[in-house]
Amino acid sequence: MISMATVSLSTLKPGEFAVIAALHTDEALYHRLAAMGFRIGKNIELVRRAKFAGPLHVRIGTTDIMLRRIDAQRIDVTPSNIPQ
Repeated sequence: MISMATVSLSTLKPGEFAVIAALHTDEALYHRLAAMGFRIGKNIELVRRAKFAGPLHVRIGTTDIMLRRIDAQRIDVTPSNIPQ
């Protein structure tokens, strides 16, 4: 059995895929992220990174979301090389 390490969503590079492993947020942010589709086990793609510590453009299914880097640092993902 291969154990997959988790990393912060903010460390992914554009074009990389991952699976959401954990959300380390307060309750209000957790509910806001869940309403946008951020749920454990969901596939996510980092589309692009804005310059100068700007937001991250992520895609969950067919939904594109701009996410602050500080919030992305609170989301653990397991990198995946296969878009699902």
